[in-house]
Amino acid sequence: MNKEYYDAVTKMEDMGVDEEYIQGWQGGYLLNPEREEQRVTEAYSAGYEDGKAHNLDNFADWKK
Repeated sequence: MNKEYYDAVTKMEDMGVDEEYIQGWQGGYLLNPEREEQRVTEAYSAGYEDGKAHNLDNFADWKK
C-alpha cells in the first residue's frame, strides 16, 4: 500500500473529515471513475479533484 495514501486517509478520518470528501479523495487518488451524476455531492467532487492532484491541502476545509 502507498504510504502517502494511507497516511492521508488516516489523518482525514482522525480529523473527522466528511466521509463524502474522503471517498471522493480516495477515488481521485486511485484514478477510479467518478460516481454516477445523481450520487455526486459537492464534498465528493472536491475530494475527487484533490485526490487526482494528490493535494493534501484542502481536506481540513471539509471537517464535520
